[in-house]
Formats: sequence, C-alpha cells, structure tokens
Amino acid sequence: MMTVVQFEERAAGGDKRIGIARLNSEKSLNALSLPMIQLLLPQLKAWAEDDGIACVWLEGAGEKAFCAGGDIVAMYNAMREQPGELVDDVAEFFGQEYRLDYAIHTFPKPFIVWGDGIVMGGGMGLMNGGSHRIVTERSLLAMPEITIGLYPDVGATHFLNQMPKGCGLFLGLTGAHMNASDALFLKLADHFVASSAKQEVLDALSAVTWGDTASLNREKVSDVLNAQGERDSKLRPAAQVEPNHALIQSLTDGDEVTTVVNAITGLETEDKWLGRAAKTLAHGCPMTAHIVWNQLHVGKDLSLADCFRLETTLSAQCAARGDFAEGIRALLIDKDKQPKWQHASVADVAAEDVDAFFTSPWSAGEHPLADL
Repeated sequence: MMTVVQFEERAAGGDKRIGIARLNSEKSLNALSLPMIQLLLPQLKAWAEDDGIACVWLEGAGEKAFCAGGDIVAMYNAMREQPGELVDDVAEFFGQEYRLDYAIHTFPKPFIVWGDGIVMGGGMGLMNGGSHRIVTERSLLAMPEITIGLYPDVGATHFLNQMPKGCGLFLGLTGAHMNASDALFLKLADHFVASSAKQEVLDALSAVTWGDTASLNREKVSDVLNAQGERDSKLRPAAQVEPNHALIQSLTDGDEVTTVVNAITGLETEDKWLGRAAKTLAHGCPMTAHIVWNQLHVGKDLSLADCFRLETTLSAQCAARGDFAEGIRALLIDKDKQPKWQHASVADVAAEDVDAFFTSPWSAGEHPLADL
C-alpha cells in the first residue's frame, strides 16, 4: 500500500541529520488529505524535539506539483450527506490542516519548502509557514478559491495582508496565477533555485557544519540557497505582478467590495494575465468576494493563531451555508463549469448574510483551535 507521506533522515555535518518529508500522491498532484496531515503532525513534533535534527525539508513527489490544494472531493461527499449543517468531517479537516500550517509557521528549526511546480490552496498553506520557501522556474502559485465558492484560507488572512498594497485583495478576488518572480515580490517565497538543482542543494545542506542554535542554522541555510540562487538567476521568469502594481493599487482602491469588483471586471486590457484575472473574478462566487474583502479588513490586526481560528469558522460556515459544495460540483464532479451561485452578483449579497459566515458555530472554549 502506498504511503501518502514518505519520511527519511539524511546524514549531515556536525553529527546532525536533515529530516525530509515528501507528499506522495502524484496522481492527485499531491493534494493534501487528512491522512497526510495525520502523518505529518506527529513527525514534525518528533523532529522539533530531536536535537539531532538540524533542519526539515518538505517537498512533493514527482515534477508536476508540490501540492495542488486540499482533498476537496472528500469534503464534497461529506457535505452532500449533511446539506445545510455543520459538517463534522469538514470542520475536522480544516481544523487539522490549519493546525499543521501553524506548526510549520512556529517550527523551532529551519524549515525548507521546495515549492516546485503547482503550489495552490492547501499547498500555499504548507509553503507559507516555511523559514526558507524556494520557488523554481516551474513554480505556479495561486489561491483560486473564488472559483469553488470557498475563500483564500490556510493562513491567507495573514499572508495576503503582508503583500505590497492592493496585491493581497487583488489576488484573493481573482485567484490569479503567480510565477516565481511574482512570489518573491509578494513575499510568498524567499529564494529562487533552478528545478534541476534540487539534489545539488540537498547535497550542499548535507555538507553544512550545523551549529547549536536555530538562528545560526537559518543563516547557514540562507547562505546555501543564496549561493545557488545567484547561479540560477538567469532562469527567473518575467514578472507579472510588479509591472502592474500601480494599476492593481488603483483598481483595489475602493471603499467597498462592489466598487473594487466592478473596477477589476470592467478593465479593458490586452495584458493576458490581467485579462484572465478579471475573467475569473467575473465568473467567481459573489459571496467569496465579500468574504475576502471582510477577512482582509478584520485580519489586519489579528495574531497568526487568531487568523487560523477565524478561518476555521469561515470554512465551517462555507460548508454549512455557502456555495462551496456547488463550486466543487461544477469544477470537479460534473465538470460543467457552470456553478449556480446563491447570489446573482456581488451587489446582490446582503450584509447580514456575510456576517453569518463570520459567526463562530462554537463557543470560545469549544473552538477546534482554542489551544493554539
């Protein structure tokens, strides 16, 4: 039987070892499943507490994807069985997924993520917590939840707010694809390395004489990746976001979400990247647009733990009362790409309907992530 996450330990300098975790589901583009999460969490805890482990390396099997999202088909089946209710299986998945993301964000040692190929949704959550996030010339990143009636989760309440002005809102609303150069500009990645240099980087890390402090070892990892990045810099793709940053700022500079959505969808442009982004938003879920707008405003002043607690609430409500199941049906089940959203347009969504998504179905002490 296939092991959905493979673990190995590689000998390194200073009598240390490198912990390597590999998402192992090539057929699903390494989509994150509950069994994967349940294997990763205890192993990361063990490595965090093992003085012999100098750093951790996380990658995806194959060459197509690091992780293309979460296992939303399993969630669809659970939602179909309990329409209009708080679905325990779905709440359990999201709660455990965010717990894993938080564990990576707070990991006490260098945590290196090899973000080669597709990095979307749940993959973005895994990658964002890393201390050293690597992208390659093949990296393709996105938070495309507006196409399935969800919203940018996995810590996006935090990381979209860290981006240059206007970019987080634009990317959350449009699900636009980003390449390696975009990821570096948007603070979604730290290092660029050629996809062909993975083994070279691992060999260099194995040759490091590791120290006894996490801060020193983080510097040692940075030195390895910076040196490789200089050699590979000519392979970096042309930026898509930075050249359009001034326009993105002006498009997102509205006082309400309807104004911003109208500005983006009304854009007349010959730029293929911008045009695709506008089209995705025009066909996207109206409620998602409202959730994105509100989560970014609410999330500005929240701690990372509170961001994940908010997202657990939002995800549970999307499963119980939102368009999430319909979005999955249209994209992945029937594949007709004709979702019938509950609202005809962003302007049709009532404020009280939006507020319900931000209301926790749990009391404070019962929240699945109350202990973060």
